[in-house]
Amino acid sequence: MSATSGPASASGLVPGPVPVDDGLAQLLALLAGLEQRVRVAVAARRAADPAPDDPFRGLYLSDEAIDALLDARRDPWPADGPGPTHGRLAALVTAAALEPLDGELLLVALAPDVDSRFEQFYGYLNDDVTRRRASVGLALRLAGLPEGAGAGRARFDAGAPLLTAGLLVVEEPDRPLLSRQLRVPDRVVAHLLGGDLLAPALTGLLADARPEPLLTAQPDAVRLGRALSGGALLAYLRERGGGSGQALGVAALAAAGRPALAVDAARYAAGPAGTALVREAVLRGAGVVFGPVDGHDPTELLDLFDRVGVPLLLYGTVGWDPRWTHRPPLNITVEAVSAALRAELWRTALDGAALGDGVDPAAVTAHFTLGPPQIRRAARAATLAAYGDDGVVRPEHLRHGARSQNAAGLERLARRIEPAVGWADLVLPPAVTGQLRELAGRARFRDRVLDEWRMRPGGGRGRGVTGLFAGDSGTGKTMSAEVIAGSLGLDLYTVNLATVVDKYVGETEKNLERIFTEAAGVNGVLLFDEADAIFGKRSEVRDAHDRYANIESAYLLQRLETFDGLAILATNLRANLDDAFTRRIDIVVDFPLPEAELRRALWDGCLGRLAPRGADLDLDFVAGAFELAGGHIRSAAITAAYLAVEADRPVAMADLIGAVAREYRKLGRLCLEREFGGYLALLGT
Repeated sequence: MSATSGPASASGLVPGPVPVDDGLAQLLALLAGLEQRVRVAVAARRAADPAPDDPFRGLYLSDEAIDALLDARRDPWPADGPGPTHGRLAALVTAAALEPLDGELLLVALAPDVDSRFEQFYGYLNDDVTRRRASVGLALRLAGLPEGAGAGRARFDAGAPLLTAGLLVVEEPDRPLLSRQLRVPDRVVAHLLGGDLLAPALTGLLADARPEPLLTAQPDAVRLGRALSGGALLAYLRERGGGSGQALGVAALAAAGRPALAVDAARYAAGPAGTALVREAVLRGAGVVFGPVDGHDPTELLDLFDRVGVPLLLYGTVGWDPRWTHRPPLNITVEAVSAALRAELWRTALDGAALGDGVDPAAVTAHFTLGPPQIRRAARAATLAAYGDDGVVRPEHLRHGARSQNAAGLERLARRIEPAVGWADLVLPPAVTGQLRELAGRARFRDRVLDEWRMRPGGGRGRGVTGLFAGDSGTGKTMSAEVIAGSLGLDLYTVNLATVVDKYVGETEKNLERIFTEAAGVNGVLLFDEADAIFGKRSEVRDAHDRYANIESAYLLQRLETFDGLAILATNLRANLDDAFTRRIDIVVDFPLPEAELRRALWDGCLGRLAPRGADLDLDFVAGAFELAGGHIRSAAITAAYLAVEADRPVAMADLIGAVAREYRKLGRLCLEREFGGYLALLGT
């Protein structure tokens, strides 16, 4: 489609045809149609104008103008149009526990938002053309009450149901009450007209609130749902590891016949969001599930909901604080879901996904602590990860999805390591490897032993698994922790002592508490390297420093016993650890210095398969002659590789001997002929 602008000119001095884009032409056509509708509206306005020559048009409303508007009666909603659902106003009056008078006042205030003629009516009745909303006095008169009626004026008090539910706003508080204007929030107007979009103040605040069908029949959900149906309006759901207060609250509300609004406490900010939340719950007849309250003060939210009949379910891992509100809540402890239910949750979450042959998602992720919402998200993450391969969900995808549910808080306190080694990479005596596999097995099967077989001890002890790795530097303690984490599909978190130890009294314990608290919500392996610096022996009290040091050790003894995760303590000085820690440790693994046979395997593995090797390389000699730990062997192998690259040759015996000599100097050892033998001469080359 094209159009021309001006006459054509062969000389080019006069503009020729200018093409018009199809989209622009369509827009111009739409504007032409709008202009025609404006002309019709102007003609209709002039035809109904009782005083077309009035020079003060728009500055006042005459009697004739109001009469003309009243004579031109119209139904604001065409008979064949959508129109408001008449039952919504009545349902809102019931849901918000309003009086019939409240419904009348709400209707008066609502009228200008539904029919524009009421702006002019109210401007005329207010005797002020600029005040086009109903005032308090006008609303009372239209509702059939005198302006001085105390019962009517009380409907506009700050604690009145219309205002506490956020259904009505009384503006201009500096004016006398009767002249204050009334406004109905846009969200309420939209709801009464059939709209259900959320208010902007709630955007990004609400979490997924779909009820999990498998949870609605669980005993706690049935109990809570029964209480909500009976009129309970406040409950506190205290989460244990693997339990989800949000999922339980949503399921209980569904059992009580109510929708749910699930609010993420981390995104919630007091103020407009609280009012919008109360209003939305009233409009939808919903209950609110809010949390986790850990680190958040819910007092303001509790005060808001104290004035409306809306169920509020709070959840978190901390205990209920009676100072939050004068109302006692229904307290429920949310335990981890059973193994059978967890398997069913995985099955439904992966319904439609292509699982690999023989893959059991529940078995693969049995050692992960996941609640129902986390399982749903982990299944989705695993499916997306599988799309990047061939679309078949395998164990590594499931473990990736489960790890993706870890919170990032622990990474601010510890260094996260994604395991890149496996059992085949360990070069250790068989007895040591067996102990490491036993430690991994404890973490993998603790649900069956502690929960199904009921072998968890009392006294408030946790479900954690703790191991102690003791041995000289370089004997493989950190690498073994990485292998265990990798075999379980978990990340390894190495605690940075610089973020823990503090010279001020009590600060070290606070830092450790933050680490243990964050680690409880993370599926990972917590590694305390150089653990003797923190878990040292208690000593005789000679001064205040000794007393506070003993308090620190006593705190750690208690906290380690209540920890629910997998923790590994690594130390070069086992004798420096307090004996009381040993009793609380599940497995103690001693890492010896490697014998010649293992050193030969370490040299071979550290040199790798890609680095070229010279013909004179004698690994049997270096393994037998030099008593080095695995870490030192790895360091020497890397040094030898750099020496060979610099000389532009394969790794030769001279490179290995030179690297060992450098490692000896780092360790403060002498290079003696009885160790280096005939190769000592290579140190001069």
